Amino acid sequence: MEANKKKMTGIVVSDKMDKTIVVEITNRTLHPIYKKYVVSTKKVKAHDENNDAHFGDTVRVVECRHLSKDKCWRLEEIVERAR
Repeated sequence: MEANKKKMTGIVVSDKMDKTIVVEITNRTLHPIYKKYVVSTKKVKAHDENNDAHFGDTVRVVECRHLSKDKCWRLEEIVERAR
């Protein structure tokens, strides 16, 4: 059942809430006509049960059921710690 959930990697831009982090996900796509890369970013709120992730960390988040009005992702792992 876990196999068809979306997984995304991004950077933590806020860790000020309790058990919640804001992750900025950047996506680069090639424009079909102009052949230039277009960068799009979006911010998602993710559930961080143990408050492990901090500002600047690279994390992987996975889709889950809605935990609040805006929060439908949860922290899967911390890929790289900020220096």
